[in-house]
Amino acid sequence: MPFVQIRRDLHKIPELGFQEYKTQSYLLNYLQSLPQDRLQIKTWKTGIFVKIDGLNPQKTIGYRTDIDGLPIVEETNLPFQSEHPDNMHACGHDVHMSIALGLVTHFVQNPIRDNLLFIFQPAEEGPGGAEPMLKSEIMKEWKPDMIFALHVAPEYPVGSIAMKEGLLFANTSELFIDLKGKGGHAAYPHQTNDMVVAACSLVTQLQSIVARNVNPLDSAVITIGKITGGTVQNIIAEKARLEGTIRTLSAESMVKVKKRIEAIVKGIEVGYECETSIDYGSMYYQVYNEETLTREFMDFVSENTEINVIECEKAMTGEDFGYMLKEIPGFMLWLGVDSEFGLHHSKLNPSEDAIDTAISFISRYIKFKGNQS
Repeated sequence: MPFVQIRRDLHKIPELGFQEYKTQSYLLNYLQSLPQDRLQIKTWKTGIFVKIDGLNPQKTIGYRTDIDGLPIVEETNLPFQSEHPDNMHACGHDVHMSIALGLVTHFVQNPIRDNLLFIFQPAEEGPGGAEPMLKSEIMKEWKPDMIFALHVAPEYPVGSIAMKEGLLFANTSELFIDLKGKGGHAAYPHQTNDMVVAACSLVTQLQSIVARNVNPLDSAVITIGKITGGTVQNIIAEKARLEGTIRTLSAESMVKVKKRIEAIVKGIEVGYECETSIDYGSMYYQVYNEETLTREFMDFVSENTEINVIECEKAMTGEDFGYMLKEIPGFMLWLGVDSEFGLHHSKLNPSEDAIDTAISFISRYIKFKGNQS
């Protein structure tokens, strides 16, 4: 089956984190159609581990793909548009999976010396599948000696990759703050504790953290993307909720930012005589590319393929693959897919030419690495 068609099939059935039942079934059906003599398949929740036994293994090379979609209404008007109206593969995970299946197929048919482990990971977009998958008994049994992954990059053309040694993606954390005061009639504000006013004050104060508490030579972002509060226009709000994200380039700054958030929220609690609670939701560790492996990969691709290798800057993007890189040496790369619309956009449409391109150059690298003494 052409891997472009696989991508289209998967694009139709996006599912949220740990709900990827149709996706897992589709992947398993394909994997079970391959020759099984060197193939071992184990499921973990809605994810899958796939091991290909080497001819004379000395190490295990790991490759990870993510499999979940996003709660976004698709607006691409593609003939294979999402059949799940409220969900979409708006981060390219359908492309990621088709590339991974292409690599599995290649090495099942063309085994190399070393073992290969392909990880189909759920819940990358939340609540986070990498960290618990890393702690699973299957991973402990099959833990690779190195691991790598890719992510589509709409801003780069097909035939190019972008990456760097060291820090690539930021530490990230979700942020949810709930405020509860005393509601009442709009004509009697003195008898209430207005949580809309408290929330507005809190948003303004949160912006002072990056400006005044983070080292200017470091970088951090606090974004409040959603505020809800109140019921109708003439009732003072009893409750308000802030939803946002925190991103920092260092783990130390993440700790400092959260400490300051908690102090400011405590001040709001006192100043506005209200109750507060903070939930950090999903937290992702930084993606740090191991220098030696990253440089080796960049040099190999540059010297042995037609792919254009771009040294990029670090980004405030979050990716829970960072948890795997924290425990296993490896790297992540951006794959150019030349889309007018960016990641998490309802009209994201990656070029499908990138699929066969990626299968080709990655399989050549794995063959080189898997036969290397």
